[in-house]
Amino acid sequence: MELPKFLIADNSSLRNVIFVIHTEYPRFIINISNDEVHWLEDFDKNDEEILYSESEKLINEAFNFYDKEIDLI
Repeated sequence: MELPKFLIADNSSLRNVIFVIHTEYPRFIINISNDEVHWLEDFDKNDEEILYSESEKLINEAFNFYDKEIDLI
């Protein structure tokens, strides 16, 4: 099964909280309401350089995805 790069999720126990999930490496979940990022990968020192350079770009992509999806509603 091929997954989309980003997914939107919510949870009834966390009212008014929406998450965007990045399904490709490096996988993460971002809380749209407070910008908190939870990484779903374990990183070593070599990965940290790549993560640092890529993370801002990926997080911006996640927010852009969310904005575009919400505009469609």
